[in-house]
Amino acid sequence: MLKTRRNHLFCEAIVFICVIFLPLIGGTYRDVSASTEEVYKNIEVFSEVLRKIEKSYVEETDSKDLINGAIKGLVGTLDPHSFFMSPEEYKELMIETKGSFTGVGIELTIRDSVLTVVSPIEGTPAFKAGIKAGDQIIMIDGKSTKDSSIMEAVRFIRGPKGSKVKLSIRREGLEKPVDFVITRDVIPIKSVRSSVLPFDIGYIRISNFQSDTGQELSKELEELEKKKRLKGLILDLRNNPGGLLSQAVEVADEFLDSGLIVSIKGRDKKEERSIAHKNKKSRRYPMVALVNEGSASAAEIVAGALQDNKKALILGTATFGKGSVQTLFPLSDGSGLRLTTALYFTPSGRSIQASGIEPDVKVAFIPPKEKPAEQEPHVLREKDLEGHINERIPGLDKEEEKGISPDVQERIANDNQLSRAIEILQSWSILSKIEDQQSQD
Repeated sequence: MLKTRRNHLFCEAIVFICVIFLPLIGGTYRDVSASTEEVYKNIEVFSEVLRKIEKSYVEETDSKDLINGAIKGLVGTLDPHSFFMSPEEYKELMIETKGSFTGVGIELTIRDSVLTVVSPIEGTPAFKAGIKAGDQIIMIDGKSTKDSSIMEAVRFIRGPKGSKVKLSIRREGLEKPVDFVITRDVIPIKSVRSSVLPFDIGYIRISNFQSDTGQELSKELEELEKKKRLKGLILDLRNNPGGLLSQAVEVADEFLDSGLIVSIKGRDKKEERSIAHKNKKSRRYPMVALVNEGSASAAEIVAGALQDNKKALILGTATFGKGSVQTLFPLSDGSGLRLTTALYFTPSGRSIQASGIEPDVKVAFIPPKEKPAEQEPHVLREKDLEGHINERIPGLDKEEEKGISPDVQERIANDNQLSRAIEILQSWSILSKIEDQQSQD
């Protein structure tokens, strides 16, 4: 009975591989027909190995596990962003784009055969613990990540809320690896946040691109524009690991009235183009988009579209450089295949694969200096005097300062890239007035 079941699984496995993967190996069905003999020779070797394992391996094996392992190995030869997922893994990936999940909040990739952080998601345990874009995760709870797939790493990092996971990090500039013990939590799903900055400048932060990011952005923009007649807008895409391509197009379209947003070219060289539509409300205020090495994929699509269409000034550091598009294929048994199917190009025809988006204004982030611990005995200082003058935001008078919440003031004081963006938009407004006056004269 057991042998019959194994044979049945074996036959299913061969049929599965032929049906699903022959098109991938040969491209089109016409190509497959042209090289059928060669392909079936390779399939024959595969089936021979599988039979030998089932018959002669020292321990009893499960055919399904063997087949899944073979498929993972097959897809693993392609590129770091293509992988096969078990039904459980595929279900988790679907949850990420629609709901919340429990973990530490990092986007991962394989770079130079090493598990690497693309970006920590803002506000998550990983972000608060100090995980940075570019960090290499060499061990998870003491186990080496060498030869681990992304989905395997995700499975080990995730766990129940309140439990802890130890990540051993290798970071550029540090002589030795550093251990981060992080408490898992529910990862928030809200991808868009906004606030009002000094000088009537709006601020919108997009942390990732989920199924409703475009709708969230539209609502936040409307709220900002109700509060103030905006003189400028800062779009913060830093440490945004990307997400859904469709949402990147929606976000860019929200700011553009015309022009190309992104073009996609697959194996067949056919070009798919996403064109901006005229908005009901024209947004003519100047924009600055903030990017860094943690801005990837969908975030780079938005930054590239705004840059090439001359809609926004890009400020910060060069982005991650993920210029490929992945398509999710649900499979018959509930498993899934994530496959790189195309490269995308910015409106000017640039492929940013590996090179990233270069900012118009390069400004490296300078971490705020930690205040030294107060020593005993306590010495009277200026800050202890009633009515002392606070550290102020440059160029901001007392009346304007009153309308800005303390947390926003602190954020500006501790973020040199954000401060620089504010200065640029403030100068932009002043220069526009001078230009208008000169044209009248």
